[in-house]
Order: sequence, then structure tokens, then C-alpha cells
Amino acid sequence: MHNSNIKRQGGLQLIRGLHNLRQQQQRCVLTIGKFDGVHLGHQAVLVNLVEKAKTLGLASTVMIFEPQPEEVFAPQHAPARLSRFRDKYEQFKALGIDRLICVRFNSVFAAMSPESFIQDLLVKQLGVKFLVVGDDFRFGHQRKGSFDLLLAAGLKSEFDVVSTQSFKLANCRISSTEIRQALSNSDFELAKEMLGREFTIAGRVNHGDKKGRTIGFPTANVLLKRCKSPISGVFAVEVIIAKQCFKGVANIGNRPTVKGTKSQLEVHLFDFKQDLYGTFIEVIIKCKLRDEKKFENFEALHQQIKCDAQAARDIFNI
Repeated sequence: MHNSNIKRQGGLQLIRGLHNLRQQQQRCVLTIGKFDGVHLGHQAVLVNLVEKAKTLGLASTVMIFEPQPEEVFAPQHAPARLSRFRDKYEQFKALGIDRLICVRFNSVFAAMSPESFIQDLLVKQLGVKFLVVGDDFRFGHQRKGSFDLLLAAGLKSEFDVVSTQSFKLANCRISSTEIRQALSNSDFELAKEMLGREFTIAGRVNHGDKKGRTIGFPTANVLLKRCKSPISGVFAVEVIIAKQCFKGVANIGNRPTVKGTKSQLEVHLFDFKQDLYGTFIEVIIKCKLRDEKKFENFEALHQQIKCDAQAARDIFNI
């Protein structure tokens, strides 16, 4: 029998911050992790989580952290993200997850003792009845909390604990690290196999410095914000805009020739005249053309962009 307190309001319910948890949001089947890329391995776990929640009549719940812990403690060594928060949200929604809890990870949260993490957060605030985490999951002050501690606490507080490895059932060895490696090697087909979909970068088009339009190559610019991109260079791409597909060429990086400082995605769409400012676009990376490099002057950059555009057109036979 389903808990009458659980109601799906237009799909996935998003709770930003633990202070927004309410009494009626207690009792759940929970998994905690980064879920970067929400690849096929993650999807196997999440599908099983949804089924388990339905069996128990509870809410299927995912907890993630923003920013990710390593981005707080060692930002220079933090891995490039495969997916932004919005991308994860859409994937969770498509898989039928009931509730997404986004915890703000900061020094205060990191200082919570492992015992408080279990008793105050998992047991009292969330009323967890079934927990799925990696057997290498660490939590609490100085990362002293472990999988074994959760197992012991589960016996005492009456919630089940299983590892993601055993819970996904299929012999699935996909990892976000392996996907990053495939992208780094420009093996987009392998990345696609592991993700279960093509690798994309999405975002809203903002105003750039408009230098491209002066040389006949206007670009749609998407700031990658604080996220480090797992790929950089120049690529042949397909771009989805309002469910329509267009072809083009894209640069991902810091634009050294024009002394750029922020990581940015610039896309030039072939034979396209519309104004895209403020539009949400999804860029599918199809093929790498070259690495990003600094040119002696703007004219040399212009000539290279012409070559890049032609190379992309040749790939697409247009």
C-alpha cells in the first residue's frame, strides 16, 4: 500500500537544502552519490531503487551534494563534471525518481559527525527505510563514516543497507572516470555506449564579445561557469534547439587568442540566421577536429576557423 503522504506533483520533487525538508517527506528508499553523467551503471541502480520504493510504498529519493565535496576541499584536483545539476535533474525525472534532495556541501555540513549524519539526518529527518550507497562511501567529519558503520546503524535503527554494486545486479563496470577517459581520448562512441546516450553540453546562450560576427562566424556562447569541462578543443557538433537539429562547429575552452579567462562553449551554426540570446541549447559532440591553440593574430584565427568549418561540413557532407 502506498504511503498517502507521497504525492507526485508534476514528476520529480526537488528539495534544495536540508532546511526545506518537511515532516510529510519522511520515510523513503534512499541512495546517496554524485551520479555524475547518470550513466548506464547509475541508471541500473536507480531503476532498481524505483522498483524497491514501489514495493515498499515509499518515495524513491536521491541525495546529491552541491558543490561536490572535492570541489570544496581540493578544487584544483576535482574531476571535470560530465553533467550539470540540470542534466542530472532531467535524467532522474526520466527514470521516475520521486524526490531529489540537493544538500549544500560546505564546511559546516562536512563537520557533522558520522553518528549525527546517520541519526539526525538519515533516521530522524528522512526516516530512511532502505539505503543504497557505494561500499566505498565515506561521510561525516574527516570522512570517518563508513559502509560498515551504516550496516551496524541499520540493524539498530531498522533500515536496510545495500551496496550499489550488488543492487544494480547486472555485471556493470561502467564508471564516470572511464567515461572521462573516453572523452579525453575523443572516443565519443565509447562514451555513448557507457552513458546510454550521446555526450552533450547544454546551457543558455549569453552575450559574448561578438568578435566572431565581425569575421562572418557569429557564435552562440554558453558559459561553462565554475564547472571544468571534460573536453576542450574544436569539434563538429549537432545542436538541438526547440527539438530541431542543426549542424555546426564548436570551440570549447578559454579562447587564448582573444585572452579569454573563463571556460566557454562557442558554437557556430551553419546557414543559421536566428537570434539565440537567452535560448537553451543542447550541443551533441560528434567529432574532434583539433586542440585549442593560441594564434599570432586575429586574421590567423579567422583562417583557421574557415578551415575548421569546412572540415566539419565535410564530416556532415554538407
